[in-house]
Amino acid sequence: MDNSDSEKNKKTNEVNLDEVLPIIGEFGRYQKLLLWLVCLPACIPCGFGAFNQLFMSDVPPHWCSEPQLYNFTAEQRKRIYEQSNVTQVKNGCMRYAVNWTEVLVSSEAHENLEQLVNESWPLEKCNSWEYDTSFVQSSIVIDFDLVCEHDIYPTVGLAALNLGGPIGVYFFGVLNDRIGRRKSYFLCLATLIVGSLLTASAMNFWWWAISRVIVGLTIPAVYQIPFIISLELVGPNYRSFITVMTCMFYTLGLVLLSGVTYYVRNWVYLALATSTPFTLYFIYWWFLPESPRWLLAKGRIEEALKILETLARINGTVLPDSFKQKLKQKMMMQRTLSEEKRLKEGPGVLALCRTPNMRLKTILITFNWFANDMVYIGLSYYGPSLGQNQYLSFLLSSVVEVPSCLVCWLLMDRWGRRWPLCLAMTLSGISCIITVTLPPDAVITTLVLFLFSKFTISASFLIIYPFAGELYPTQLRGIGIGTSAYIAGLGLVLIPFINYLGRENLVLPLLIMGILSVIGGITGLRLPETLHYKLPQSVEEGEEFGKNWTMADCITCVPKRPSEHSSSYEDLTEKLEMSPTTETTAFATGSGGGRSKFTRQQSTMETPLDSSGVVKMTCWF
Repeated sequence: MDNSDSEKNKKTNEVNLDEVLPIIGEFGRYQKLLLWLVCLPACIPCGFGAFNQLFMSDVPPHWCSEPQLYNFTAEQRKRIYEQSNVTQVKNGCMRYAVNWTEVLVSSEAHENLEQLVNESWPLEKCNSWEYDTSFVQSSIVIDFDLVCEHDIYPTVGLAALNLGGPIGVYFFGVLNDRIGRRKSYFLCLATLIVGSLLTASAMNFWWWAISRVIVGLTIPAVYQIPFIISLELVGPNYRSFITVMTCMFYTLGLVLLSGVTYYVRNWVYLALATSTPFTLYFIYWWFLPESPRWLLAKGRIEEALKILETLARINGTVLPDSFKQKLKQKMMMQRTLSEEKRLKEGPGVLALCRTPNMRLKTILITFNWFANDMVYIGLSYYGPSLGQNQYLSFLLSSVVEVPSCLVCWLLMDRWGRRWPLCLAMTLSGISCIITVTLPPDAVITTLVLFLFSKFTISASFLIIYPFAGELYPTQLRGIGIGTSAYIAGLGLVLIPFINYLGRENLVLPLLIMGILSVIGGITGLRLPETLHYKLPQSVEEGEEFGKNWTMADCITCVPKRPSEHSSSYEDLTEKLEMSPTTETTAFATGSGGGRSKFTRQQSTMETPLDSSGVVKMTCWF
């Protein structure tokens, strides 16, 4: 009886922001102003920092420098190499070891230099190069001579950028939890700008590469933090809308980047143009509030109350006195040592692989996330190299993400998660593979197939996160998504080297990405469907969910709504006792006090919250 009363008191004193937001406004004037004017624009720097490097390392046509021929035009010198049948000479890495002054003296015709070439002449390595700057006016390749035996260096620089991502997500994730979302964002933004300034001032390649690691530390953290603030300020019914709109503004950043790169052809100016304007974002210091969820989780009740009262006032509502009373009661309460221990303890990462069904789902989720990351980022990197205009190709590859997000958003409520994920990944992979059969001159057809592949992989990229969030049980959701996404993020270090293979064979990277995408899509069918199903809360329920999977489940394209009493989880619910921690977290998935531990997802974009009701940033990598 005493335990029951104690449990009831804990529930009575529990402060749940999702209970009060529908009263003071889930998405009122306050949230709209903050979203459209602050949080969504704050996501744009991510795309700029992630993809401006593609245009800094453009490789223009080049040939060996011949000082003895400087009396001739660059076009004449270029023709010596273009029309040579010797591969090493044609690639601009070897030159003819002759004295051109003597050759010219002994010859009467000087207009057509290529006619003077004797391909039996001895060869030697180039030690300097000339570059065609008619299209690519400036790049690190030109300034640092990153061609021939050094042509892999730009790829190393891109891998360095991706290497910084997982490190930065962990570092800023810790800061995000310790010092708050607001301070973390401005520190992240300052790091991005400093890294970009160091990039622009680079005097050699290794300086430039280290600068790119610094920029990489902020990607995608600079996108996640304002996104998380937005999620934590709105009610559960608007989280899917926030997610889709954030993706839209991220895509808008890529579209703007294609315009900036078209007009700014100097890599130093490009590094500055894609970073220094964001110093204006520091004005947000006076407008961007701290997340009230984070403040409540940290026990800073007065600050949270002040923000919530401002939110209610601007929305034209009033913060309920009962909620204020709960906050005041919490201010007077001191957590016992046993409660602190209970909040800190929980299942570890080993719980993801301890039981057979949970282990299989973890492997499949992680592999699908890995394949999505690799193919999506790989195609984004590969876009500028396709078509006849790299700026137009990059623009189109960015624009196709907009309808992809909208179509995916609509399908997920009707067809569920599993089959749309499979179809999107498989179609993306097939369209990549088909390009292998096309002739080299089919540039437009290759570009169209590439854009279709980008369209479909963008859809699957949007599906994989909520699908994983619904498959992992609540007790493991944060650590499960964080682990899967982190492993997938480490795979991004490999994708620049896969794209590097395209220097010799343009379609080879597409073939590799296509096979990876098809395998990911097919294996995804082994995962259980989550639409209409009640979400697992405990580790035990996570093991039971999808355990009785059959081939009939696999071929069911449109998920059927299960009967209320047909699931074995109802019996499991009676055996398992809901802890206060689980109950608090369950509100994010639509459950309230006294209801079953399983609950039907509230929106198509399920957002995992921790036991304090806040979003963990590492989950969104």
